[in-house]
Amino acid sequence: MVAIRKGLMMALALAAVSSARAEDWPMFGRDHTNQHASPLSQIDRTNVKRLRPAWIFQTGITGYFQAEPVVVEGVLYVSTTQNHVAALEAGTGRVIWTYTHKPRTEKIFGPPSNRGVAVSGGKVFEATMDGRLIALDAKTGKVLWDHEAVRPEEGESETASGLAATLGAKGVQGSSRLGFKMPPLVADGLVIVGVAGAGYGLHVEDDKGGVEGGAVVGIEGGYGRRGWLAAYDAATGQERWRWYVTKEDGWEGGFVETTADGLPLRRDIAAEKAAASRFGSSWRVGGGSLWMTPAYDPALGLVYVGTGNPAPQNFGASRPGDNLYSVSLVALDVRTGTLRWYHQHVPHDEWGYDVASPPFLLDYPTAQGPVKAVAQASKTGWIYVNDRASGALIGRSASLVQQKNLFAPPSEAGTVVSPGPLGAISWHPVAYDAAAGAAYAQVRQSATTYIVKTVPAAAGRPAIRYTETAEAPGEPAFSALTKVDLASGGAVAWSVKSKTRLSGGTLATAGGLVFSGEEDGHLNAHDATSGAMLWRFQCGAGISGPPVSFSLGSTQYIAVAAGGASYTKGSGFGTGDALVVFALPD
Repeated sequence: MVAIRKGLMMALALAAVSSARAEDWPMFGRDHTNQHASPLSQIDRTNVKRLRPAWIFQTGITGYFQAEPVVVEGVLYVSTTQNHVAALEAGTGRVIWTYTHKPRTEKIFGPPSNRGVAVSGGKVFEATMDGRLIALDAKTGKVLWDHEAVRPEEGESETASGLAATLGAKGVQGSSRLGFKMPPLVADGLVIVGVAGAGYGLHVEDDKGGVEGGAVVGIEGGYGRRGWLAAYDAATGQERWRWYVTKEDGWEGGFVETTADGLPLRRDIAAEKAAASRFGSSWRVGGGSLWMTPAYDPALGLVYVGTGNPAPQNFGASRPGDNLYSVSLVALDVRTGTLRWYHQHVPHDEWGYDVASPPFLLDYPTAQGPVKAVAQASKTGWIYVNDRASGALIGRSASLVQQKNLFAPPSEAGTVVSPGPLGAISWHPVAYDAAAGAAYAQVRQSATTYIVKTVPAAAGRPAIRYTETAEAPGEPAFSALTKVDLASGGAVAWSVKSKTRLSGGTLATAGGLVFSGEEDGHLNAHDATSGAMLWRFQCGAGISGPPVSFSLGSTQYIAVAAGGASYTKGSGFGTGDALVVFALPD
């Protein structure tokens, strides 16, 4: 029977050792490796078809429910789109306590969403859209400390209303607004979290605060923000260090003509160098959002995190150079925040290719033996593998999508490029099965038209240049669940197309299964070996958060948030408020 409760809410040595109890899901990604894989095997290929809802918790907050639940010693913790938090009995859904968030400003970045909490040392940590980091008592939900890290509206331009009229736009936002979406990382007594919303520049909003389709983005000038990752004392909330994505001294880099893996960037290096003296301080508003939770290697004392696109987005004329350290995987010292190494995926990005998916740790096989490595899925269509200690690039998967005009610059006539800014692989996590040496990714095949436009100069105002993005009609557009064999060179083992969009992330289990959610509300279970779909269930709203697995006694559970997402607008699929938890019947 389904209980509905309403409330405020090991053959291959390829994995880092996990300290998590097998029955728990105690943090984002399950442990510091970020592998999104469970060792539980009660639910397997032979019986998954019998999987049924065990209980459902309705938060009462309808919206873009993207949170990954956390389960510690029989208690499930989940956050809502409005940064409320609930603690529930993991076996029944009974509410233990709830926390109601009261934002200090209504000015937030984009539509409301939160991607989860962290639980450690008897505290529940949440980073909020209005720029706060909060610690709650894990037993009672009482606020232990509340630290305001940033006001989202700080530094906004006063020229927004004038530009809105000039561009005929109903809602130009004067600058990117900073806030938090990622679940925090707790490591070495620190709570580590990074801001989102830094990399847009001036842009047009829709009625719900999102960026419009065909939006004006990347207007030339100083309208962006500077992204950062910071660490806070878990006991007190006091800031211990802060690392800024944009490099103050030398963010232009070497004006490289290819990516680190040898792909031509099609840049006009001479024009960039000629403009460099006029835009020497563009790093101050240079963007670089942090979208998802870092991975952590306690032996090396390093955290690994992907950085977002530079600002202004999609328009590079006013930020000549490589724009270090945007669109990169970086390794930072956990104690000081000092940069140890970086691998920039796309220097001088003009396509919105944030390194957004959370990196994951693995032991990567080479001819010289296994290497401690970190893997990063990209929007451009590859999974990259770097040496964890040095940052050296040691592997790259086969392409997971068909690329077209990759790195061709935006133009007045319109340049069609595939993938577009939604990726191949965006913010959602990739699951990694260490025993099989396989990664399971939700991959998007898409294309975007990038159009450079100019508003002519008028009295008292210079000409305004910007890049507009639009759909590319006639280009392939679909999602696929894809298995990548990282144990033997990164080949695509299988790829299964979905009828609707996939976004939210994957879960691999020791039962030989891969769980993946769809925009239309279906949660699917696939055979990890063949890709065959073995089970699916309609959850009532789009799946846009990662599924997790935990156990109580002899019962294994699968839990997922069903709330839709911002991309469901116009798709025919609505939003919801349900956390759906599944188990095999007795």
